Amino acid sequence: MALMISNILSSHAQNANAFAVQTKIEHGVIEGNYDTKTGIQTYFGVPFSKPPVGNLRWKAPQPLDKWPGVKETKRFGPRPVQKLVFGDMNSRSNGVSEDCLYLNVWTPARRNTKDLPVLVYFYGGGNVAGDGSEPRYDGETMAQKGIVVVTCNYRLNIFGNFAHPELSAEAPYKASGNYGYFDQLAALKWVQKNIGQFGGDPKKVTIAGESAGSVAVSYQMASPLTKGLIAGAIGESGAGINPTMSPVPLAEAEKQGVEFARNAGAGTLKELRALSTRDLYELYDESKRFGFPVVLDGYFLPKYLPQIFAAREQAQVPLLVGWNSAEIPAGAFMQGKPNTPANFMARVKAEYPDNYEEVLKLYPNANEKEVELSATALASDRFIAYATWKWSDLHRANSSQPVYRYLYSKLRPPLVDNTLASGLAGGTLKKSAETPEPPKAVGAPHACEIEYCMGNLHLIKEYAWTPDDYKVSETMSEYFANFIKTGNPNGGTLPRWEIVEAGDAAPAVMIIDTESRTEKAKNDARYEFLDKAYKNKQ
Repeated sequence: MALMISNILSSHAQNANAFAVQTKIEHGVIEGNYDTKTGIQTYFGVPFSKPPVGNLRWKAPQPLDKWPGVKETKRFGPRPVQKLVFGDMNSRSNGVSEDCLYLNVWTPARRNTKDLPVLVYFYGGGNVAGDGSEPRYDGETMAQKGIVVVTCNYRLNIFGNFAHPELSAEAPYKASGNYGYFDQLAALKWVQKNIGQFGGDPKKVTIAGESAGSVAVSYQMASPLTKGLIAGAIGESGAGINPTMSPVPLAEAEKQGVEFARNAGAGTLKELRALSTRDLYELYDESKRFGFPVVLDGYFLPKYLPQIFAAREQAQVPLLVGWNSAEIPAGAFMQGKPNTPANFMARVKAEYPDNYEEVLKLYPNANEKEVELSATALASDRFIAYATWKWSDLHRANSSQPVYRYLYSKLRPPLVDNTLASGLAGGTLKKSAETPEPPKAVGAPHACEIEYCMGNLHLIKEYAWTPDDYKVSETMSEYFANFIKTGNPNGGTLPRWEIVEAGDAAPAVMIIDTESRTEKAKNDARYEFLDKAYKNKQ
């Protein structure tokens, strides 16, 4: 009873400034809220596909049926089935379910507003966790800048990327896997058909995302199925290029699926689909897998990204892309060993036995401080920075559209609660007696920029934000808003952001920090070396 009263009071408080508004979309009438304090209308938990349950488990999303009457869309829909493996995920969703294909809309439109730019944001989480209700992705601040914002759920882990020969046989395109990407595609098609009802312009849709969400942007940009659906792209730390969430051939993905099914004691697709959500969730959890790979399926993804971009077959749209200055700590490369020159040299020799001397020149290591910085840089490059660089490099070389590159460098402030510690790849975790004291930050960690670029510091309570943090957030969110509106981040009194020129060995990079500024890239030789090491040259 106490919980029920709490929920009622919470719901009442949330809507204290709002009245109901209704909008007719393709499949019926929905009812959201019009907040008289902010001027923003919100529609949460809007279905964009049939629930992918029963025989629709592991199928591309299916068109909705029309509904009678008015569908209330005032609460975030259920998030995809997942284990919350990242400490920075604070979902506001209505539970967890396979029935998860819902999107959310924030719009500043007045009754006669038309042709507003649109942002569709894909959440991160390694394709194993996350959802569109998280506070850091909240669309209200961007909506107040004159943008219609959409976040959408997409299936994850075993439910989102499972491939199997029987699934391939039943699909009209004779492949399987990539269901989460098909969900994103379905949301983009929904936007094309319906966003005009929220004051948006379907010809001005920018897709954006961070980490796995950024990887998704790179894949959607490359897929032939998104032709005409997007007008711009923003990638924050991630692209689907070896070694970062790159695809595997269909036969390999099917082999992994068969192995999982065999270990689960389900020999046929019928038996797999008959498993309850709980059983499948637990079987996946017990397998200790971190998701399933993206699939080179010949349909959504006909070729590897470097091949698609080299053939100029990607969406020819402006691209704003970048990464953070310390994506992952030095220990990820040093494997727990102290940051001494001797230890660094040994690790480099182990990883690059044939060309370790070149690596040691590219990553200085004369003393422990240099090793700490270089081990952080090398770990970050191998984790996600190189792949993101390669995406930007491919687009600037194979498109006449502008590319804008950034390096996010603002150090994060301390945690408000000193019983917490920051997680390795973003977020927080509870300290224990075994929790080691984290090294002093040498840069901006993975995922920390999301609440800055979306203008959502006020919704994230874990950190002791300062005026400098709010300054950086206003700068970064203005750059993003300008890019979403015009394909160019520049405007007003913002520091000038130069385009990355094709063939420039030291291209322009916007350093986003307390004093943001454009500089010439200093370290692209590192990425050129890794390009050869990963054999991604085309």
